[in-house]
Amino acid sequence: MDAIVGGGGLIQLPALMISLPQTSLPTLFGTNKIAAISGTSLAAYQYAKKINFHYKLLWIIGFSALIASWYGATVVSKINPEVLKPLVLVLLIAMAVYTFIKKQMGNLSNQSFIQTKTFVIGILLGIVIGFYDGFFGPGTGSFLVFGMVLFLRFDFLHASAYAKIINILTNIGALSFFIYHENYLLIMAIGMAICNIVGNYIGTKMAFEKGNEFIRKIFLAILCLMIFRYGWEVFTS
Repeated sequence: MDAIVGGGGLIQLPALMISLPQTSLPTLFGTNKIAAISGTSLAAYQYAKKINFHYKLLWIIGFSALIASWYGATVVSKINPEVLKPLVLVLLIAMAVYTFIKKQMGNLSNQSFIQTKTFVIGILLGIVIGFYDGFFGPGTGSFLVFGMVLFLRFDFLHASAYAKIINILTNIGALSFFIYHENYLLIMAIGMAICNIVGNYIGTKMAFEKGNEFIRKIFLAILCLMIFRYGWEVFTS
């Protein structure tokens, strides 16, 4: 799921929180990041073999996201990330409705027209989503894909490819903080990382074989799943 359109943290992080309820949030976040970066790296490699990137744009967005992610991770121990859930729920509903209405969204790529405005939008996108990834995390890949399709006019396949590499950098930014403070469970992280790698390998093959329309449908399905999850948590807590 994560390799195709993001949202792997939607499963991983709650699974950790349910399995280890007495463990601190920063430790669970760090464990999740180790697993996530392993699978995302494999997916990014698979995409890089077949996708032509605009590397200047990619690294500008990625670097902005990396720095913002580190700062986001520093906030986790100070503020409960649960406070974000109502806002995330509203954003997810808006994304799902917009994607459903705009049937042609993400079918055509406009990467050939890269200008100064594109870099500015990319930097802002990297900062906002990078901070979110370091502070909270679940759904980061989906937010990246949506942002690139909507604001940078990418098709879904290219947006997924870019999102994977940027997601690696945001994971590095947050993970460097968690590892420095020894907020991780190594054995658990290694087991999850192996499973992440296998799942991401299968996911990238499906993305290339099925194409944009398939990715769009998976994207909508992931958004609906996330809306259900956050809606349940917001209204029952």
